[in-house]
Formats: sequence, structure tokens, C-alpha cells
Amino acid sequence: MAEDWIVRPALAADVDAVYELAGRTGPGFTNLPHDRDALRQRLERSERSFTADLTGPDDELYMFVLEETASGRIAGTALIFSRVGTKKPFYSYKITRLSQYSRQLDRIVTTEVLNLVNDFAGASEVGGLFLVPELRRSGLGVLLARSRYLFMALHRERFSEQVLTELRGYQEPDGVSPFWEGLTKRFFNLEFAEADRFHALNGNQFIADLMPKYPIYTILLPPEAQAAIGKPHPAGAAAMKLLEAEGFRHEGYVDLFDAGPTMQAQVGDLLTVKDSASAMAQNDPAPEAGGQMRLLLAAGRLCDFRAWQGHGRIADAGETLHLTPQSMARGRLSDHDFALYVPMP
Repeated sequence: MAEDWIVRPALAADVDAVYELAGRTGPGFTNLPHDRDALRQRLERSERSFTADLTGPDDELYMFVLEETASGRIAGTALIFSRVGTKKPFYSYKITRLSQYSRQLDRIVTTEVLNLVNDFAGASEVGGLFLVPELRRSGLGVLLARSRYLFMALHRERFSEQVLTELRGYQEPDGVSPFWEGLTKRFFNLEFAEADRFHALNGNQFIADLMPKYPIYTILLPPEAQAAIGKPHPAGAAAMKLLEAEGFRHEGYVDLFDAGPTMQAQVGDLLTVKDSASAMAQNDPAPEAGGQMRLLLAAGRLCDFRAWQGHGRIADAGETLHLTPQSMARGRLSDHDFALYVPMP
């Protein structure tokens, strides 16, 4: 059941479990490289971020894991970068439309153009969302995704107002990236899998270094590469719908590597943040029949953060949150502690 799981900050001691998950993500999932040393470094960086004394974002990484409370099994990950594009460029392609007119032919030709930009400098980024396939219809993917927004709601000073996310770009069933094959590969002596691994470990600066800085006319690309621009990986189509429901928009930015869509929003406009409210928790061992609501819940600062799903009853004009003993235990709550809650369908 979804209520048997929590989302918590990842620890350096989770490296073996996270490494096992990274081996199941498939190509193009650059935020979770299947490299033990790289993952260890990211987990250590995440622990430093959770313990840092900050008044504003400064290129932190916050990594979370989904844990089954009874067994300790880890079955998913999610992360937040507090600020991108300031200590090193965060390059994207921006799709623009160019129209040109010939008076002699009385004809207008319209084409799309890819422009190399660093428009998201200073924004926060959410990513690294992975859940093992056998649990993907359990509601736990929603818990993982929305836990990041609840963490941001509880720690607004640590994040920018703008938040973005990059989705994995479209790949053929055999793992081939049409955009890579049709454009990017022409400037590198690398196969997609090799470039994907390098990208995961080192970022996309190498692409920006060697790709032309001039606008790229998409009409010159193979049809397969053109069709892949802004199209998510088949495994990410459902995630894109969740992001749209949350308030993210795709406004013409795509990834340099595989042309996956980059989506953006304002933190305050995210559905989870807008719908969340704070109330004082109260242990309710004998909840009223029919008075319970299904809730997304979060509590705790920084290293003590927990997010989970449970049932509760809102009372006293929204100031008191009656929770079952199980929900209280999930969040390590005592009577009169405060928790964030979001009603769920």
C-alpha cells in the first residue's frame, strides 16, 4: 500500500541501494548515473546540502529516496538542484519560428530554428525521478514527485522563484536517439550510449563546447530528428502529464543532448504548493467513521523531512489535523507538531 512508504533525504549509506536503482533506469537518465563513485559523490554532496546553514540557494543538491517503512527497502529517487546555470552554464536549445518572404516568388517560407541559450541561469531544477516499474501504478510516483514541491514549500528561502525540469528525450525501442543521430553525433566521434554515460558523469558542457554556436535550421535535419524535438521518452509521457497537471509548461526549450522537453513554472504556482496548508497534528487513535480524508503529508526541517500519504481529518477551521497513529509515526510527529497537508482525490 502507498501508505507503507515515506520519502526522506538520501544518505551516503544508501549508495548500494541507489546504485542498484541506477542500473534499472536505462539510457538517457543522466541524473542517476550507473557509476558507484559518481553516486557516492552526489549523495555526499546532498548530505552537505541538507546540513548547510543557508539563507538563499547556492548550487545545492537535495536527493530523496522512497523507503518502505517496514522493510527499509528503497524503490525510488527524486532530487532538486537549488540553483543552476550560475557556476557553470545551463545550456538549452530554444525553438523559435522564422518566416522569410520572397517578393519575386510571392512565397513565405517558415521554419523552426534552434538557438543555444542560457535562459534558466539562477532557476531551481527538479529531476532524478525514478520508481521501480513494479510500483508505478501504486500512486507512489505521485508521492515521489510531489514530495519535492512540499520540501520547497517548507524551505522557500533555499530555492529560486522559477523552477524547471528536463524530461528524457525520445528514443526508438532499440535505444537510438533520433536527435543525437541526426544532429549532435555529427560533431562528435561518439555513439549515443558512450555520450550518454559521459553526459551523466560530466554534464552537457562538452556538447556546448563543440556544437556550432549559430542557429540550427531544423528543416536541414532528417525527418526523424525533427519529429523527436520536444518529444519525451515513451517512459516519460505519463510524467509529462503529471508535470502539466502540477502547473509546468513547455515553452519551446529542449535539451541539447536528446531534444527532450524542458518545462518550467513558478514555485508559488505549483498545484502542490498552492493547495498545501499547515496545521497542528493531533493523534487520533479512534478516527470518526467517514470523516477521514486521503492526504499528502509532509513534516520536518531539512534532514528530518518526511513526506508520506495517509488519512486524516481537518478540524478547527483548518488549524488542527487529526491523524491516525500510523500517519503520526510515518512523519515522526508528536501532538502539537505542525505538518503540511494537501487533500488528494
